[in-house]
Amino acid sequence: MFSFIKGFLDVFSGFSLIFKPGIRRFVLIPFFINLALFSLATKLLSDQLDVWMQKLLPDWLDWLEWLIWPLFAIAMFLIVFYSFTALANLIAAPFNSILSAKIEAMLTGQTPEDINSDGFIKLMVRTLKSEAQKIFYAIKWFIPLLIITAIPALNIIAPFLWILFAAWFFALEYNDYPLANRGLFFEDIKTYNRQNRMRALGLGSAVFVLTSIPIMNFFAMPVAVAGATKLTVKINNNQGAV
Repeated sequence: MFSFIKGFLDVFSGFSLIFKPGIRRFVLIPFFINLALFSLATKLLSDQLDVWMQKLLPDWLDWLEWLIWPLFAIAMFLIVFYSFTALANLIAAPFNSILSAKIEAMLTGQTPEDINSDGFIKLMVRTLKSEAQKIFYAIKWFIPLLIITAIPALNIIAPFLWILFAAWFFALEYNDYPLANRGLFFEDIKTYNRQNRMRALGLGSAVFVLTSIPIMNFFAMPVAVAGATKLTVKINNNQGAV
C-alpha cells in the first residue's frame, strides 16, 4: 500500500516539475494536443450520453435506472476518454519522449543515453511504433470489456473493471516514455510494471483521477509524463526521493 501511495503522489509532483525553467517550453505541444482532444471528447459525451444510455438500458431494468444509469455513464465516460487519450498520446508521443528526457536531465544531470543518439525522425518512428503496440494491447482488453458493458445485469460490474484497466493502462502508457528513452521496448515495459505493480497502479490511478477532473484533465498528459519520469528515476536509483 505504501508503494501505491508513493506512485500516486509522484504523479501530482509532476505539476511542480513542468513549470521549472527550461522545461516549460517542452510542455506546450503536449498540453495543446491534450486540450484540443479532451475538449472534443467532452463535447461528444455531453451531446451523446443520453442517447447511448437509452439504447443500452433495457426496458425491463427501468426500475433500476437510478442505480444503473450512473454506472453506465461512468462506463461511457471511460470508453470515450480511453479512446481520446490513446489518440492524444499517439499524436504527442515524440514530444512526450523529449519532455521526459528533459525532466530526467533536470533531475539527474544526465540525458538518457538512448535518446542522445536519436534524431527527431528516428525518435518519432520509435515512439509511434510503441504507441501502436499499446493500442493493440488496449484493443485486446477493450473487446471483452465492451462485451461485458453491453450485457444487461452483468454490465453493473463494467465500470469497476474499466477503472482497474484504466489504472493499469495509464501506468503502461506513461512509464513507457522514460523507459523507452533508455531503449526498452513494450514487452520490457510490461515486465517492469509487473515488477513494480503497486507503484505502477498508484501512478495509473492518479492519472485516472487527473483525467476525470474538468480543467485538470488538460494538464494530465504533461503532468503524468513528468510524474512517471520522476518515479522511474527513483526506482532505478533505488532511493526514496529525488
